[in-house]
Amino acid sequence: MFERFTRGARATVKGAVAQAERAGADSVTEEHLLLALLEQEGGRTSFAVTALGLHDRRASLDAAFAEARRRGGLTRADTDALAGIGIDIGAIVSRVEGAHGEGALAAGRTGRRWWWSGHRPFTPGAKTVLENSLRVALGRGDRFIGAEHLLLALTAKPGVVADVLAEHGATYATVRRALYGPEADGGQGHAKAG
Repeated sequence: MFERFTRGARATVKGAVAQAERAGADSVTEEHLLLALLEQEGGRTSFAVTALGLHDRRASLDAAFAEARRRGGLTRADTDALAGIGIDIGAIVSRVEGAHGEGALAAGRTGRRWWWSGHRPFTPGAKTVLENSLRVALGRGDRFIGAEHLLLALTAKPGVVADVLAEHGATYATVRRALYGPEADGGQGHAKAG
Protein backbone atom coordinates (compact mmCIF):
# COMPACT_ATOMS: atom_id res chain seq x y z
CA MET A 1 0.00 0.00 0.00
CA PHE A 2 2.75 2.48 0.90
CA GLU A 3 4.18 2.28 -2.61
CA ARG A 4 1.02 4.13 -3.71
CA PHE A 5 1.63 7.03 -1.31
CA THR A 6 2.54 10.32 -2.95
CA ARG A 7 5.34 12.47 -1.64
CA GLY A 8 2.75 14.55 0.26
CA ALA A 9 1.19 11.50 1.89
CA ARG A 10 4.61 10.19 2.92
CA ALA A 11 5.47 13.62 4.33
CA THR A 12 2.23 13.50 6.31
CA VAL A 13 3.10 10.13 7.84
CA LYS A 14 6.61 11.32 8.71
CA GLY A 15 5.15 14.55 10.08
CA ALA A 16 2.75 12.56 12.25
CA VAL A 17 5.68 10.67 13.75
CA ALA A 18 7.40 14.00 14.43
CA GLN A 19 4.19 15.33 16.03
CA ALA A 20 4.09 12.29 18.32
CA GLU A 21 7.74 12.78 19.26
CA ARG A 22 7.20 16.48 20.07
CA ALA A 23 4.17 15.60 22.19
CA GLY A 24 6.08 12.85 24.00
CA ALA A 25 3.41 10.34 22.98
CA ASP A 26 4.07 6.61 22.98
CA SER A 27 2.37 6.09 19.63
CA VAL A 28 1.22 7.92 16.53
CA THR A 29 -2.51 8.67 16.59
CA GLU A 30 -5.13 10.04 14.21
CA GLU A 31 -4.64 13.41 15.87
CA HIS A 32 -0.96 13.39 14.92
CA LEU A 33 -1.91 12.61 11.31
CA LEU A 34 -4.26 15.60 11.25
CA LEU A 35 -1.73 17.93 12.85
CA ALA A 36 0.84 16.85 10.25
CA LEU A 37 -1.67 17.62 7.49
CA LEU A 38 -2.23 21.09 8.97
CA GLU A 39 1.50 21.79 8.74
CA GLN A 40 1.76 21.00 5.05
CA GLU A 41 2.23 23.87 2.65
CA GLY A 42 1.22 23.95 -0.98
CA GLY A 43 -0.92 21.44 -2.75
CA ARG A 44 -4.57 20.54 -2.81
CA THR A 45 -4.79 19.49 0.84
CA SER A 46 -3.24 22.68 2.16
CA PHE A 47 -5.64 24.71 0.01
CA ALA A 48 -8.64 22.75 1.33
CA VAL A 49 -7.49 23.08 4.96
CA THR A 50 -7.10 26.84 4.47
CA ALA A 51 -10.43 27.16 2.63
CA LEU A 52 -12.17 25.38 5.50
CA GLY A 53 -10.55 27.79 7.97
CA LEU A 54 -8.73 25.08 9.90
CA HIS A 55 -5.37 26.90 9.77
CA ASP A 56 -6.97 29.96 11.37
CA ARG A 57 -8.55 27.84 14.11
CA ARG A 58 -5.51 25.79 15.04
CA ALA A 59 -5.66 26.93 18.67
CA SER A 60 -9.31 25.90 18.85
CA LEU A 61 -8.47 22.49 17.36
CA ASP A 62 -5.66 22.01 19.88
CA ALA A 63 -8.01 22.96 22.74
CA ALA A 64 -10.67 20.51 21.50
CA PHE A 65 -8.11 17.69 21.30
CA ALA A 66 -6.80 18.53 24.77
CA GLU A 67 -10.34 18.38 26.16
CA ALA A 68 -10.96 15.03 24.42
CA ARG A 69 -7.71 13.64 25.89
CA ARG A 70 -8.81 14.93 29.29
CA ARG A 71 -12.04 12.92 28.88
CA GLY A 72 -9.96 9.80 28.23
CA GLY A 73 -10.52 9.96 24.46
CA LEU A 74 -14.29 9.77 24.63
CA THR A 75 -16.08 11.39 21.70
CA ARG A 76 -18.92 13.85 22.15
CA ALA A 77 -21.31 11.11 21.04
CA ASP A 78 -19.92 8.82 23.76
CA THR A 79 -20.28 11.56 26.35
CA ASP A 80 -23.83 12.36 25.23
CA ALA A 81 -24.82 8.67 25.22
CA LEU A 82 -23.48 8.21 28.73
CA ALA A 83 -25.27 11.38 29.86
CA GLY A 84 -28.46 9.87 28.44
CA ILE A 85 -28.21 7.05 30.97
CA GLY A 86 -27.28 9.37 33.82
CA ILE A 87 -23.47 9.22 33.74
CA ASP A 88 -21.83 12.64 33.97
CA ILE A 89 -18.39 12.34 32.36
CA GLY A 90 -17.43 15.84 33.50
CA ALA A 91 -18.03 14.86 37.12
CA ILE A 92 -16.09 11.62 36.72
CA VAL A 93 -13.14 13.41 35.12
CA SER A 94 -13.16 15.99 37.92
CA ARG A 95 -13.14 13.30 40.61
CA VAL A 96 -10.37 11.29 38.93
CA GLU A 97 -8.27 14.42 38.41
CA GLY A 98 -8.92 15.45 42.01
CA ALA A 99 -7.53 12.15 43.21
CA HIS A 100 -4.77 11.57 40.64
CA GLY A 101 -3.94 14.96 39.16
CA GLU A 102 -4.88 16.88 36.05
CA GLY A 103 -4.82 14.85 32.85
CA ALA A 104 -4.97 11.53 34.69
CA LEU A 105 -7.27 10.05 32.04
CA ALA A 106 -5.14 11.23 29.11
CA ALA A 107 -3.67 8.14 27.45
CA GLY A 108 -0.50 7.58 25.47
CA ARG A 109 2.12 9.38 27.52
CA THR A 110 3.67 6.61 29.55
CA GLY A 111 5.40 3.30 29.05
CA ARG A 112 7.96 4.26 26.41
CA ARG A 113 8.04 0.76 24.92
CA TRP A 114 8.93 2.18 21.48
CA TRP A 115 12.54 2.83 22.44
CA TRP A 116 13.42 -0.85 21.86
CA SER A 117 12.63 -0.65 18.17
CA GLY A 118 13.63 2.97 17.67
CA HIS A 119 10.24 4.05 16.35
CA ARG A 120 6.79 4.79 17.66
CA PRO A 121 4.01 2.41 16.62
CA PHE A 122 0.81 3.63 15.03
CA THR A 123 -2.37 3.15 17.05
CA PRO A 124 -5.05 0.89 15.60
CA GLY A 125 -7.08 4.01 14.80
CA ALA A 126 -4.21 5.62 12.90
CA LYS A 127 -3.65 2.37 10.99
CA THR A 128 -7.33 2.32 10.09
CA VAL A 129 -7.06 5.86 8.72
CA LEU A 130 -4.13 4.80 6.54
CA GLU A 131 -6.09 1.77 5.30
CA ASN A 132 -9.21 3.86 4.69
CA SER A 133 -7.17 6.35 2.66
CA LEU A 134 -6.69 3.52 0.14
CA ARG A 135 -10.46 2.95 0.08
CA VAL A 136 -11.06 6.67 -0.46
CA ALA A 137 -8.53 6.74 -3.31
CA LEU A 138 -10.04 3.65 -4.95
CA GLY A 139 -13.54 5.12 -4.54
CA ARG A 140 -12.39 8.19 -6.45
CA GLY A 141 -10.73 6.07 -9.12
CA ASP A 142 -7.24 7.32 -8.18
CA ARG A 143 -4.21 5.05 -8.56
CA PHE A 144 -2.30 6.89 -5.84
CA ILE A 145 -2.86 7.76 -2.19
CA GLY A 146 -2.34 11.44 -1.54
CA ALA A 147 -2.56 13.66 1.49
CA GLU A 148 -6.08 14.57 0.37
CA HIS A 149 -7.12 10.93 0.74
CA LEU A 150 -5.69 10.89 4.27
CA LEU A 151 -7.70 14.00 5.14
CA LEU A 152 -10.89 12.46 3.78
CA ALA A 153 -10.19 9.23 5.67
CA LEU A 154 -9.81 11.21 8.90
CA THR A 155 -13.28 12.71 8.44
CA ALA A 156 -14.81 9.34 7.49
CA LYS A 157 -13.63 7.37 10.54
CA PRO A 158 -15.90 7.96 13.54
CA GLY A 159 -13.97 9.18 16.55
CA VAL A 160 -12.48 12.17 18.27
CA VAL A 161 -10.68 13.57 15.21
CA ALA A 162 -13.78 13.36 13.02
CA ASP A 163 -15.84 14.93 15.84
CA VAL A 164 -13.40 17.81 16.31
CA LEU A 165 -13.20 18.39 12.56
CA ALA A 166 -17.00 18.36 12.27
CA GLU A 167 -17.26 20.86 15.14
CA HIS A 168 -15.00 23.09 13.05
CA GLY A 169 -17.05 22.66 9.87
CA ALA A 170 -14.88 20.00 8.23
CA THR A 171 -17.09 16.99 7.51
CA TYR A 172 -16.48 14.39 4.80
CA ALA A 173 -18.77 16.32 2.43
CA THR A 174 -17.27 19.77 3.10
CA VAL A 175 -13.71 18.46 2.82
CA ARG A 176 -14.57 16.67 -0.43
CA ARG A 177 -16.06 19.89 -1.85
CA ALA A 178 -13.03 21.91 -0.73
CA LEU A 179 -10.69 19.39 -2.35
CA TYR A 180 -12.52 18.69 -5.59
CA GLY A 181 -15.04 21.51 -6.01
CA PRO A 182 -18.81 21.41 -6.31
CA GLU A 183 -18.61 18.66 -8.95
CA ALA A 184 -17.45 16.33 -6.15
CA ASP A 185 -21.11 15.97 -5.23
CA GLY A 186 -21.82 14.71 -8.73
CA GLY A 187 -21.03 11.33 -10.29
CA GLN A 188 -17.53 10.50 -9.03
CA GLY A 189 -16.34 10.27 -5.44
CA HIS A 190 -19.39 8.96 -3.63
CA ALA A 191 -17.46 6.14 -1.99
CA LYS A 192 -16.89 6.84 1.67
CA ALA A 193 -14.34 4.95 3.72
CA GLY A 194 -15.56 3.33 6.85
